[in-house]
Amino acid sequence: MKLPLQITFRGLESSDALEADIREKAEKLDRFSPDIMSCRVVVEARHKHHQDGNLYHVRVDLTVPGREIVTSPERTPHHSLTDAYVAIRDAFDDVRRRLEDYERRRRQQVKAHEVPDHGKIARLNPEEDFGFIEAADGREIYFHRNSVLRASFDHLQAGQEVRFDEEMGKRGPQATTVRVVGKHHVVG
Repeated sequence: MKLPLQITFRGLESSDALEADIREKAEKLDRFSPDIMSCRVVVEARHKHHQDGNLYHVRVDLTVPGREIVTSPERTPHHSLTDAYVAIRDAFDDVRRRLEDYERRRRQQVKAHEVPDHGKIARLNPEEDFGFIEAADGREIYFHRNSVLRASFDHLQAGQEVRFDEEMGKRGPQATTVRVVGKHHVVG
């Protein structure tokens, strides 16, 4: 963190044990995301109930480049919040999930499904069980009869649209899988 951790206790005495727990959790967040500029934690004892004990509310507020990440608004009072350590754990778990979402978006690690390469059958050599695909970028890609999925190699025709997965073979690029494209989608 660029700025020192700030811990505030409201409605209860400061506690070395609670402070150590908070510092440990904040250090874990800092190791996860070294871009955290500041972290402020407020531990508050809301009510003093004679039978149920205190209800604790913990707010964690992180500042990262371009954004502030804060624990979600207080939930309905719940029995687990009668323990300050549980309230701290829950607040840090919540802010960590939000920080993970922020990091994924920032790093643009949202899952993207790769679309196989696209091309057309350039020529076929049925006697020797192979052919060539003209890729969208103009390259010729070799493929073998066994690479054709769910369609018969014998029914392929020059000019037919296909999608394919490519790898580098002994003699250059080759299609490891070839799928025939129908009018609006991959066949099979």
